[in-house]
Amino acid sequence: MFEKTAPPKALEPVPGTRIWPGLLSRQSQEELVATLRAQIVENPLYQPIMPKTGKPFSVAMTNFGDLGWVSDRSGYRYEDCHPATGRSWPPIPGRLQALWADLTGYGAPPEACLVNYYGPHAKMGLHQDRDEKPLDAPVLSVSLGDTAMFRLGGQERKAPTQSFKLASGDVLMLSGPSRLRFHGIDRILPGTSTLLEKGGRLNLTLRRVTDPAR
Repeated sequence: MFEKTAPPKALEPVPGTRIWPGLLSRQSQEELVATLRAQIVENPLYQPIMPKTGKPFSVAMTNFGDLGWVSDRSGYRYEDCHPATGRSWPPIPGRLQALWADLTGYGAPPEACLVNYYGPHAKMGLHQDRDEKPLDAPVLSVSLGDTAMFRLGGQERKAPTQSFKLASGDVLMLSGPSRLRFHGIDRILPGTSTLLEKGGRLNLTLRRVTDPAR
């Protein structure tokens, strides 16, 4: 999975935010994309909507794992099946499970892997990941495809922000003091990767949803 026998040292722009640039080799990225495509056949990408306005997200999404994050008129939450097909989500690929175990040091496995597909004009506004019960569990994110401009804020929506690029093969973790930082994607930089045949970006976000002590 890694280019080296042990993960390289991460960059840490602020405490609790760690970035491993180019952690996944090109071969590992290609193999992971092939696995995702196979699982998405019966677990297709769909367009979620905002709870209050009903406005569609600019990203398409699906999930892997025991639970999947969904958004509709009823609100943000985790469900155990695909909202369009009614099928259970497929399992989180073993490569991603291993990545979680190698990097997070958390004592329980992830239960959800949110898959977001960003086309050339897609973006994601500043938000917090706080629909999970164990907020001591980190959030681990894998970037595949075109480079994204990632914006990181503070614990309050109006706090100052900073931006940096996330390229294909980069891995990001929000943990500890950064676990509830606001973050989002300002834009995609089309043509910056040849990984995905039709371009765009896949973002895979691993999360622990339930309290492992229960």
